[in-house]
Amino acid sequence: MRTIISILYLIGMWVYTFGVKVASLFNEKARQLTKGRKETWEKLSQYDNSEKSIWIHAASLGEFEQGRPIIEAIKAKYPNKKIVLTFYSPSGYEVRKNYNLADLICYLPADGPKNACHFIKAINPEMVFFVKYEFWHFYLEALKKRDIPVYGVSMIFRKQQAFFKWYGGWFRDMLQVFKHLYIQDLNSADLLDTIRVKNYTVAGDTRFDRVRKIAEASADVDLAARFVKGAKTVMVAGSSWEPDENIYLPYFNNQANDKGNDLKLIIATHEVGKERVEKLQKQISVPSFFYTNPPSDPENYKVMIVNTIGLLSAIYKYGNVAYIGGGFGVGIHNTLEAATYGMPVLFGPNHKRFKEAIDLIECGGGYCVTCEADFVKIFETFRNDEEKLKEANEASDKYVKGMCGATDCIMRDLF
Repeated sequence: MRTIISILYLIGMWVYTFGVKVASLFNEKARQLTKGRKETWEKLSQYDNSEKSIWIHAASLGEFEQGRPIIEAIKAKYPNKKIVLTFYSPSGYEVRKNYNLADLICYLPADGPKNACHFIKAINPEMVFFVKYEFWHFYLEALKKRDIPVYGVSMIFRKQQAFFKWYGGWFRDMLQVFKHLYIQDLNSADLLDTIRVKNYTVAGDTRFDRVRKIAEASADVDLAARFVKGAKTVMVAGSSWEPDENIYLPYFNNQANDKGNDLKLIIATHEVGKERVEKLQKQISVPSFFYTNPPSDPENYKVMIVNTIGLLSAIYKYGNVAYIGGGFGVGIHNTLEAATYGMPVLFGPNHKRFKEAIDLIECGGGYCVTCEADFVKIFETFRNDEEKLKEANEASDKYVKGMCGATDCIMRDLF
């Protein structure tokens, strides 16, 4: 039965790969994936595999951020170790294809016995890390045959996954290939226990180590410091979209008659194109300015629009309440960048796929807003009740600190 499933899986991979090639005729991401996989074999033909490598595979950009702390820790301890970094998605590869700590960066060829054999032989790995959700049958089988240890990093399991269904034997076999699974939470541990998988450690999520490190190393942003000077309440709206602005902007616009400067707003839009930010500014009825064109007296303005990229993680530290965009559309963006500074985090209803958002709500550091009235009620509480704000600050800070340490755990075990 398992052989039949393997054959059906392989046929499915062939069909999918063919479909991607067809889609590449009119879809940019499919075109990037097709071209990138072809380039992978060219890169491998020039790669020097005379020394062993450590292979880290991340599906996309989010998973890369979970694997990145492991790469950095390995390179810090063993600078001469060769790192091979692979991606499945163009949204990960195209952003990080020039990442300087990896010796080889490429797309992962489609899963199949021939591809797996050739790829593993070409990179010559001594150990392998698959991040979060990555389970590729033929790659795992090929690694098992060669007795190359495979580790899962920041893995998280849900009851809906095939591993925990009556028909999931073939999928459960893949879990047995992993030498060890470093999982995020106790719920995942309970699920693995139900299928008698014991090769795991509840280590947490390596992303927490990453955001904590970024926060500790973040440079001061002088303009932001000048802008918030003297303000009692500062909200930073990160990765903001128009539907988010419809929720919180009316409240700040209603402060037009307030001559004091105790309330400030920093908006970092998800898209920073000229047309987008200029349209936003027209919707703001209180004094505002662009980060790239500051006034001589920023402290006398009420809204700063950050119309450039790369500053958001550092700018969060100038707020005491954060609003994370995307919750009325594609899904919320990174809540951890804000929570690591110990502040309440607000976001829209499309957050249920994000474990950290659920966790923050449960511990009292996160708040879901579904409409303008929700936002006003929650924000007014923090603006007027210092004790409530302090409790939320402490909840966020305690949550992030409690989830840090996964990278150290893995490094202690394996190196």
